[in-house]
Amino acid sequence: MEKLLGVVTANYSTKYPSVLSETRPVASIPFLGRYRVVDFALSNMVNAGIKTVGTIMPYNYRSLIDHIGSGRDWDLNRKKGGLFILPGSAFGTSRTGSRFLLRDLEYNKVFLKRSEAEYVVLSSASFVYNMDLTKLIEAHAGSEADITVLTQASKAKDVDVTGFKVDGTRVHGVKHGVEFGDEAFLDCFVIGREFLLQLLDWYEQTDYLDLFEAMAADYERVNVQTYEYDGYVAPIFNKDTYFKSNMDMLNPKITAELFPADRRIRTKAHDNAPAKFETGSRVSNSRVSGGCRIKGTVSNSVLGRNVIVETGAVVTNAVVMQSCVIKTGARVENAIVDRNNVVPAGTELRGTPESLFIKEKATD
Repeated sequence: MEKLLGVVTANYSTKYPSVLSETRPVASIPFLGRYRVVDFALSNMVNAGIKTVGTIMPYNYRSLIDHIGSGRDWDLNRKKGGLFILPGSAFGTSRTGSRFLLRDLEYNKVFLKRSEAEYVVLSSASFVYNMDLTKLIEAHAGSEADITVLTQASKAKDVDVTGFKVDGTRVHGVKHGVEFGDEAFLDCFVIGREFLLQLLDWYEQTDYLDLFEAMAADYERVNVQTYEYDGYVAPIFNKDTYFKSNMDMLNPKITAELFPADRRIRTKAHDNAPAKFETGSRVSNSRVSGGCRIKGTVSNSVLGRNVIVETGAVVTNAVVMQSCVIKTGARVENAIVDRNNVVPAGTELRGTPESLFIKEKATD
């Protein structure tokens, strides 16, 4: 395998932010109880043998730094290579949600120049999937493409996902938002390091744009090829896609695909006791994380670490994040409850499948 450099970008927002992303970047939003969304981008790179990864930070970086730390849990705390924390820039005039802002890359040109890597793999931290990226890298290395982008036919309308206009596998344009069946960009691509530095010189005067926006007039001279991925993918850009992706994890076939034994998703280790299910508790079709204590009823739900569901409390079709307490007689249904909340006894937090109830993060 050629020398590789990884770059994960986290310095962006979404078109329709919710209370889930007011105090944290999308990259550090909890997923399936014990993971964060960024875990998938980092793990995909490490599993492909990339030993040097730079992560471009947003302004609200505290939770992200707290999670990834020195990179030890991804085997990136190395003397040579390892995890690099890179500064992000203030946003330019590009659209909200620009994941590969040229100014971010320009700010970190030294990181690119000091590397001896032949190829750079860039990824955002807003998609949940588990892919063997060596296939993408080998496809790029064996082609005459300048850039190879990871794509998939869109399964739903999403205004936050970038789409490509294609002729066969050749990209001829970019669009903001996708409809069903469009060629959706999974925010991951491979490019030669020297060519990336050349592009930064080309577009120096338009560094407020996303890389793929800046290239709008150059797709005829820059050979951008697609590589189709047919596995499970979940974009995490708003509360609805976040909730749906967590509910997908209640399907054993999807979790088996997303978490294969030979290509594990790594995350920050926590020393939690196993979940405890007290006498009289009822739990069905749910993912319950370590440290939880269940005395009431939980169904079709995802519970983060150290959640307590007291006697007579009911949690149905919900995502309840770390360290929440659902008091006696309380009911949580069709809802997302962010971390550290206490739902008082007898209280109902109830939404509908079409309009979820969102409870913002409580003060630590």
